[in-house]
Amino acid sequence: MRIVRCDKNPIVTPGIFEWRRATVFNPAAILHEGKFFLFERAAGSLRPWLCHIGLLASHDGVSFTHVVDRPVFTPAMMGWPKGSVQDPRVVRLDDTFYMVYAVRPYAIHVGQGPGFSMDEYYPELKDDTVSNRTRSAIAVSKDLVHWEHLDFCTPEDVDDRDVILFPEKIRGRYVLLRRPQGGAYAGKPPSIYISYSTDLKDWSDPELLAAPKFKWEGGKVGGSTPPIRTESGWLFLYHGVDADTVYRVGAMLLDLDDPAKVLARTRLPIMEPTYDYEKVGSPYIGNVIFPCGTVVTDGLLHIYYGCCDYTIGLATVPLEDLLEFLVIGGNAECE
Repeated sequence: MRIVRCDKNPIVTPGIFEWRRATVFNPAAILHEGKFFLFERAAGSLRPWLCHIGLLASHDGVSFTHVVDRPVFTPAMMGWPKGSVQDPRVVRLDDTFYMVYAVRPYAIHVGQGPGFSMDEYYPELKDDTVSNRTRSAIAVSKDLVHWEHLDFCTPEDVDDRDVILFPEKIRGRYVLLRRPQGGAYAGKPPSIYISYSTDLKDWSDPELLAAPKFKWEGGKVGGSTPPIRTESGWLFLYHGVDADTVYRVGAMLLDLDDPAKVLARTRLPIMEPTYDYEKVGSPYIGNVIFPCGTVVTDGLLHIYYGCCDYTIGLATVPLEDLLEFLVIGGNAECE
């Protein structure tokens, strides 16, 4: 199996508008009415690193332009004007689009360094590790442009991100992938969990789905892209972070009727930082490949990923090649 980087990478870069002058990365992706849409995480500065969500569209999946010249979702829109909305994942269920996103009450500063205190900028913030804990939430839209905050989907006392909604109900329930840390999960390696809900508001307690297992995953794994229904199972990409803070990408296959059951999982990463734009990006951040969205057209899987918290790249692979690699290629661990 060979995943091919787009020869125009990075396909999306900072600039054009003030609110995305510093960084654009970690995009959600969805295909709608024959067009590719990307939801970029964008920031106008690094101090504060206040992130918004911008919307771009493309006919070919490579050359993108903005749908509107403003962010389509901001921290102020969900009630935290000093915060930061991050790493969207977008799916469609029936006639509604759902965006699951991570959010901080207060925007952090890139490269804050030793001795830096958030209190200098936010006097009301007394404990950065608690009061500025990341949560995840859901926003809804009918047209991809106008979004409304629906509700939080993770509790206040747990740092919970890499939260991803399945694109359909399973046995009458919504399904969510999560990565809780701290609180009741203190001392446990950051891992992928799964939860269920009948109303998108009250979620079942997280059940462990996959913990770090292989050397390239280091001590942390998290979900990356919304699952895709295939004949073989639910296919989704995930990331692992090793001891040197290198972000790599793997793939996992879940049972169609019981997504808590892992059918197969790559032993080795399918993508790792290779090119300069994947190794060097915004200050202090390097060696990061971080997909948040995939699109399948004509049997080709388009993987949209953040590069070092700075730009957006595209890679492609035939969907059947990836499934074969997982299921019968001898390169994956089958449960």
